[in-house]
Amino acid sequence: MNRFKFAVVCVALSCFAIGCDNTAADKTDSAAKTTEATPSTEAGPDMAKLKTDIQALETSWAVADNARDTNAVAAFYADDAVTFANNKPMMVGKEAIYKDVAAGLAKRAKGTTVAYDVMDVFGNENTVTETGKITVKDTSGKVTYTGKYMAVWEKRNGKYICVRDISNDDAKAK
Repeated sequence: MNRFKFAVVCVALSCFAIGCDNTAADKTDSAAKTTEATPSTEAGPDMAKLKTDIQALETSWAVADNARDTNAVAAFYADDAVTFANNKPMMVGKEAIYKDVAAGLAKRAKGTTVAYDVMDVFGNENTVTETGKITVKDTSGKVTYTGKYMAVWEKRNGKYICVRDISNDDAKAK
């Protein structure tokens, strides 16, 4: 009889332990569900401000480009930047990019102007990916070239610097 009582007590304690364990799991699941259902109070990045900041960089870039200032244009790039220009090999590092910028500016017709228009940005305050369009006009204001680009900007030492970019021509009208 003592063995029977001992077995009943063991089964009862096991059931009690299992019941307590499930209750704890239910409380944990309930807490997790409450946490999941509660919206985060952390604000995401202000994308409108990021777009404005990146457009200001692109406008400054265009000023340097239009002034044919190779040093100023190259200054927008990180030392470890990589660029993928249309119909050219990939360029790695600021020195290679500088040489390409200098060659391109030397070939461009006098009086032409370039503008960079930011279409969209995504990312966060530290890394921003930008898409945009390029427009080049001759001295009379006639559009002579259009293209598009994507740039990745990283905030380093408190300022954005271009670490990757790619650009290509729009299709020519037939």
